[in-house]
Amino acid sequence: MTTAPFRCSVASQALDEPLLGTASTIRDWLLVEHAGPWGAHALRDARLPDGLGRSLRRRERVLGIRVLLIRRIGRQTGGGLSCFAIHTGPVHPWIERTDLTDVREVMELDLGALARGDSVGLTRIDAPLFCVCTHGRRDPCCAERGRPLALALSRAFPEETWESTHIGGDRFAGNMIAFPHGLYFGRVAPEDAAGVATAYVGGDVDLEHLRGRACRPMDVQAAEQYLREARDLRRVDDVGGHETVRSGAVTAATFRTSAGLFRVRVRRGPGPLERLTCHSQVGEHPPAYELLGIEEA
Repeated sequence: MTTAPFRCSVASQALDEPLLGTASTIRDWLLVEHAGPWGAHALRDARLPDGLGRSLRRRERVLGIRVLLIRRIGRQTGGGLSCFAIHTGPVHPWIERTDLTDVREVMELDLGALARGDSVGLTRIDAPLFCVCTHGRRDPCCAERGRPLALALSRAFPEETWESTHIGGDRFAGNMIAFPHGLYFGRVAPEDAAGVATAYVGGDVDLEHLRGRACRPMDVQAAEQYLREARDLRRVDDVGGHETVRSGAVTAATFRTSAGLFRVRVRRGPGPLERLTCHSQVGEHPPAYELLGIEEA
């Protein structure tokens, strides 16, 4: 009798692990089209020109940006290689785009400006952009759940949808990010894809699948979602900037919202013991966030 292989997304869903406060904290992004294959660690293993992957990894570490390789469904390519610079906020998020004739041209971009949240000098675009993690060599769940999600989403939003390399949180697959705001959504089934994306295009947030907003720390992401759910703040711009005070495991985040100022207190504690990826050999306790209170500030 054969045993089904372990899948981290199945285990996490069986534990009913909360999604809130699980988005990677990254403010500025660089997306570069590369049809693949990507390998287990994209910038190291993808078939990029010699030295380019190492240079991009070094820029990531030094500048604090995130570089994703992206591709169209079916690995279709056009006349050039699409490249996006994205600033997710928390105020005035934006996307800029250019087309590269050679992927090495990406090193000519002013990535220092991007790290400061300043324009890279490309063409500003108003359309949203959706990235679905399909990085199966990194984690099988990303392929098994991500690829059907990407295909379904591309049928509804063919120009806005891209497959991407690892974005974090494999156990929440299918994972997608909505730019420019950097909203992470997890456990998105193919039949839910169009609804989540359509809501975002219309200025709303699908709270059922929301993992958090990438420009905020994880504890603040959790506080924001508790506030959105408690006060039914579903518009993307309903919750603005925040101020944060931390004391030990307790975070007090004060948000400016369309309904006024609110202070949200959450406490960080250990989540359930689980294997966080399909390749993990031992269990870990990821952080989990408990709501302590919401009050008008």
